[in-house]
This record gives sequence, C-alpha cells and structure tokens, in this order.
Amino acid sequence: MKEYQERILPYLRRVAIATVASGMAAGAALAAPSSNLIVVPPTKLPASARQSGEAMLLHETIDGRTLLYIEQNRGSRLAILDVTDPAHIKDEGSVEVDAPGPFDFVSSLGSRAELIRFRQDQGNAVLDLHKAKVPVLKAPPGLTLKGAAMSLGNDGLTVSSRALGDSQLARDYQVQVVNTANSTELNRVPSVKGIREEITKYDTGTTFLRTDDGLFLIRRPVKEMEKTLRDSDYSN
Repeated sequence: MKEYQERILPYLRRVAIATVASGMAAGAALAAPSSNLIVVPPTKLPASARQSGEAMLLHETIDGRTLLYIEQNRGSRLAILDVTDPAHIKDEGSVEVDAPGPFDFVSSLGSRAELIRFRQDQGNAVLDLHKAKVPVLKAPPGLTLKGAAMSLGNDGLTVSSRALGDSQLARDYQVQVVNTANSTELNRVPSVKGIREEITKYDTGTTFLRTDDGLFLIRRPVKEMEKTLRDSDYSN
C-alpha cells in the first residue's frame, strides 16, 4: 500500500498542476483533483445523451476504445458515445436501425456482435458491430424460437418459448451517491432519480445511469488515474 501511495501521489500532484494551468476543458465536470466521486449530469454531456432511451450497451472496439450505445426513439436509433476517457465523453453520432420496436441487449456473440431481444415477443436479432460506428441489425443464424433469450456467460445462450412481457422489464428507481471517503460530504451528495438502467465500465470505475432525463455519469477519478498508470506501465 505504501509503495502504491508513493507512486500515485506525485502523479496526482502533476495532474493537479496541469489542470489548474489549463483552466479545465470547456464543458467538463468541475471538481478538485482530489475528489473521489464526481456526478456528471446530462447537461454536461453531448446532446445525444440528454434524452431518455430504451437500453444501453458498452462495447470494446478492436482499437482499444469503449463505445456506449444508447437505444432511443423506441428502438429506431442508436446514439453512440466514445466513453474511453470518462472526463472527455465524445459524441460519435447516431445511426438509424431497422427495428420493429424497442429491444434489449442480451448477450455478446464473439467480440463484434450482440444478441438482442425485441420486447412484446417479437423475437431476436443480432446487432453486427464489425463497423462500430455503423452497427446493423441482422437475422440471428440458427435461432427459430421467438421467446426470451438468456445468456450463459461467454459460452452461449438459451432461447425459450416462454413469453416475457414488458411488465417484467420495467425498472424505475432512485440512487443516492454516497461519498464514504469523506463523512463531511455526506449531506452534499446528489440523488439521481428515475433510473431505468445502470452499467459500469470497470477499468475506470465509471457507472452510467440511464434515466428519464438522459444519461448521468458517476466518475471515480482515482480509478481513472490508476488506469492511466497501468497503461503507462504497459507501454513502457
């Protein structure tokens, strides 16, 4: 632990100096470098993140980036965000998809495809991600049933003829972000309401919250810096 602190503290000081010198990038969430939690509202994110959606998917591209797909307009459009660096979320545009209605992401099919299931028993399809910025829907090879699909980890999936209605998919809850590292901040942490879905990017510790008001981020700057240090070690 002592060795780790000796390595990261000089790095944190350099980041703090660089941040002050640059005056912070326009539109970035403002917080002291020592903050261990930052909640970023939709108003601080690209325009495509400021509206509600149906589902989300995190996808690692072959060139090392992480893209977040947000299903919008009842499944007819996918908004694409580059979330590789949580401090600088980039808008990668959007793409129209030929979907009959809202759908849910079920399971990865290899590294560049995702099985999806349409709601209201409308069957399954495959989201082809070979062109990450231009994903397309395709018919799933070999699947004949139109029921609920369940992932079996990285090994496969099952498809059942059992119906799964929208009522079993509905989610609407609230999260309060609690900073346990600093008890003086417990009365100043924000609440995020109307959450429909949450997913986490584990290498940076970033949690993405899909709400009725758009996308919220919970950032963990120390985890982000740890990733930067790991990447630096790998490159050296």
